[in-house]
Amino acid sequence: MSLIELKNIGAFYGPSQALFDVSLEVDEGEVLALMGRNGMGKTTSVKVMCRMLRHSSGAVTFDGRDMADLPSYKAARLGIGLVPEGRRCFANLSVHENLIAAARKGAWDFGAVCALFPRLAERRDQAAASLSGGEQQMLAIGRALMTNPRLLILDEATEGLAPVIRQEIWEALAKLKAESGMAIIAIDKSLRELGQVADRAVILEKGRTVWSGAFNDLGAEETDRYLGV
Repeated sequence: MSLIELKNIGAFYGPSQALFDVSLEVDEGEVLALMGRNGMGKTTSVKVMCRMLRHSSGAVTFDGRDMADLPSYKAARLGIGLVPEGRRCFANLSVHENLIAAARKGAWDFGAVCALFPRLAERRDQAAASLSGGEQQMLAIGRALMTNPRLLILDEATEGLAPVIRQEIWEALAKLKAESGMAIIAIDKSLRELGQVADRAVILEKGRTVWSGAFNDLGAEETDRYLGV
């Protein structure tokens, strides 16, 4: 059974339909690359998964449970951890305060997060606003991990970061895949870096799933057609 499954999802923002027929699924321990050009429905699909946006048709299940009537905080309690686009750290709180704000009991505690991202231990008492963009991104990932999720969703987690920081984050994701058994959905534009961690890929085009399969089966024809500029 899939950990999370979206089946033929439709969704609206007011009168405007954003998703028409989105289907995807992620198994325990699997890394899925959710791909597509800007504005094609990736973040909207994430909002549906996290119950920040209600779907109008289709079905969303997590570990076999229908999520249709679930509020977002209950989706988080089920085990969905989100690293949102734009990081959204609590600017006036310290690194430590950001990390413990939504912490839940489990393997991922302050020490485990700092082992994954040693910079956060060094900046423990600094306000999040004083961190670099890359450090804030590490903090956002650490904050999601502190909820001890079964599914970690990363929405453009390396966008706009310096190459050395991008590499640190991708290495951390590879470590999570190898050691945690956590399911991961990663939205990113870098095929090369996604290829280091992703098992499968789903491509969205104008609010529809247009390709799904093993990441290694993603060829030049598909990338040019659906991901090219």
